[in-house]
Amino acid sequence: MAQLIRKEDALEYHEKVRPGKIEVVPTKETKTQRDLALAYSPGVAEPCMEIHANPDDVYRYTAKGNLVAVISNGTAVLGLGDIGPEASKPVMEGKGLLFKIYADIDVFDIELNVREIDEFVKVVKALEPTFGGINLEDIKAPECFEIEKRLKKELNIPIMHDDQHGTAIISGAALLNALDIVKKNIGNVKIVVSGAGASAISCCKIYLALGASVDNIFMFDSKGLIVKSRGDLDEYKTQFAKDMEAITLQEAMAGADVFIGLSKANVVSQDMVRSMNTKPIVFALANPNPEITYDDAIAARPDVIMATGRSDYPNQVNNVLGFPYIFRGALDVRAHSINEEMKLAAVKALAALAKEPVPDIVNVAYNNAVLNYGPQYIIPKPLDPRLLVKVSTAVAKAAIDSGVAKRIITDWEAYESELYRRLGTDDNLLRFIINKAKQNPKKVVFAEAENIKTLKAAQIASDEGIAIPILLGNENRIRKLIEENNLHLENVEIMDPKSDQFEKKRNEFGERFFEKRQRRGYNLYEAKKAMRERTYFGCMMVNCGEADAMISGLTRKYTDTIRPALEIIGMSEGTKRVAGMYIMLTKKGPLFFADTTLNFNPTEDELIDITLLTADVVHNFNIKPRVAMLSYSNFGSSMSPEANLVRNAVERIKQKHPDLVIDGEVQAGVAFNKDLLKENYPFSDLVNESPNVLIFPNLAAGNIAYHLLQEVGGAEAVGPILLGLRKPVYVLQLGSSVRQIVNIIALSVVEAQVKGK
Repeated sequence: MAQLIRKEDALEYHEKVRPGKIEVVPTKETKTQRDLALAYSPGVAEPCMEIHANPDDVYRYTAKGNLVAVISNGTAVLGLGDIGPEASKPVMEGKGLLFKIYADIDVFDIELNVREIDEFVKVVKALEPTFGGINLEDIKAPECFEIEKRLKKELNIPIMHDDQHGTAIISGAALLNALDIVKKNIGNVKIVVSGAGASAISCCKIYLALGASVDNIFMFDSKGLIVKSRGDLDEYKTQFAKDMEAITLQEAMAGADVFIGLSKANVVSQDMVRSMNTKPIVFALANPNPEITYDDAIAARPDVIMATGRSDYPNQVNNVLGFPYIFRGALDVRAHSINEEMKLAAVKALAALAKEPVPDIVNVAYNNAVLNYGPQYIIPKPLDPRLLVKVSTAVAKAAIDSGVAKRIITDWEAYESELYRRLGTDDNLLRFIINKAKQNPKKVVFAEAENIKTLKAAQIASDEGIAIPILLGNENRIRKLIEENNLHLENVEIMDPKSDQFEKKRNEFGERFFEKRQRRGYNLYEAKKAMRERTYFGCMMVNCGEADAMISGLTRKYTDTIRPALEIIGMSEGTKRVAGMYIMLTKKGPLFFADTTLNFNPTEDELIDITLLTADVVHNFNIKPRVAMLSYSNFGSSMSPEANLVRNAVERIKQKHPDLVIDGEVQAGVAFNKDLLKENYPFSDLVNESPNVLIFPNLAAGNIAYHLLQEVGGAEAVGPILLGLRKPVYVLQLGSSVRQIVNIIALSVVEAQVKGK
């Protein structure tokens, strides 16, 4: 499904809260006068003098070793052309963001108001002391070739123009695997290339390094086939010039084994694909519209292996598969350049990874039951968490083996563990939840649709294919809000429980509710009257299967939504109570907090139920729960009733569920301090695995903890999540943002999927 991005949403995203997408965050303590004296004067003099005596110590005492510059002059911005340095800045900030989230590399984006080659090289060369590496971006050809060539020669840090080499590396891996699948030898295949810019030329150079023959490459630019008789060829095109009469692209395609498109949309017809050799390979990589669409190519030749630059079709050739991990490996061994050996190592690592079994989290993220190596899966997916370890390690090893590394890694197992720690799982979890929801979107009823935040979230959920919204409220007010805010919810169902139109439905729901509650304080009149309330009406829709989940609470008290959910939907079979949980997305990964919203002072039995409910939910997210049951006491250091209650609950859970990683009673600080645990409590289940589930001894502790971590610790809170209900009902926290509501929608859909089974 194509990503639907509206102009107003994109502009709001880049402008809201704090303009742009990046900020600088201190990595050391800065709270006291002593901290500041160490950070700046006089303490800063000491690392300065150490670096002065030994320049390589700059990597020891500064951020240089993890800092990359993304540098552009905006002369060839992908899909936009020559838009200048200022207009290119959002793209460069975005590139920096990708470096950070995929490989934990810090970036300063630098936009230069420079076009002349000598001046560009001079400016960038002067920046060398600041950065551990330089990523050149969106610089037009042929200047980009000379700029990169000179910088690589004159600087002693890794340089890469990603527009040239990124596509080359990714498409090289895809080509290796495509040829492997069709059983063809790269040295023998005829390759037709549409495009002769920086990316196309770099791609062909990689293919030559992989074993292709220059005699078999037919390259076309905007003027036609590149032949030696033309007088307009630069040195970069000349190496691919044919000694023959010019022929058309259509003529060249006849009998070709491979087509590589790096030009513009719709230059290849279905007839041209039909004329290719058996089992053809077509990489139509023009963005956003390829040289021939995926559907047209498949229709023309069912035996084709097709790749594009688009995410909504199989085999996306996406540069994010390469540059973060290439620089990660280069930085980690302090390589003085990115050479051909390192690029080829990345190609082969990507190709090899596609042949390995795909983790469930990747299958879910791309809405596939099972991704398997074959015509529709020839390169890894961008969200594959294994990329960081596999590609970075291959690049680092190649740098060492080829002699360009200043730091030699000997313990590769420790290095891989370090890379996994960098990866984190907070964004991956949220992606997993949202993409799992997209696999099978469910009907979600919104009890408070007369609210602009709710409507915006409903539109995003509809646009993204996360859910099918049903809006409850006054239709005229909702329609007016939609129109005033230029929302696109024309086809979404709107229901007003108070209107005469739904009197029959109200009465039907009221009678069903009366059957449930007639001996619990409701008469028939009161039961029917309750159905005029949107939370009761919405819960009854879920109960009767007319919706799969309900979301409320944005402008209501928590208890006003909980009560109808318990009265109408009730608890899951075998469940004795309902509990509340938050997912806290932290820099170190997700933490699951319970109980944070419902049970004030749980008994021992209740604490056990809360723990097991939470562990089950964590399992459903494909995460192994590691539970710390918290207290002010550590493993019997206090014999108070509160500490004993937690301790006894842990013992009982361990007896019934010996495979569950759980320990307590333990203080929160001790639970996360591995050294302290090893030294003082080496018997603990948490010694080798830090907890990701925190069970609090009472509601006050849990509620205070999640609020503090959210507001002071900078964690993102996802929730509250009600555990133990028969069907999903979610109560939004006061002041929830549109993003938070969308996250809750996705969670409700995933829960509906699980409970629907």
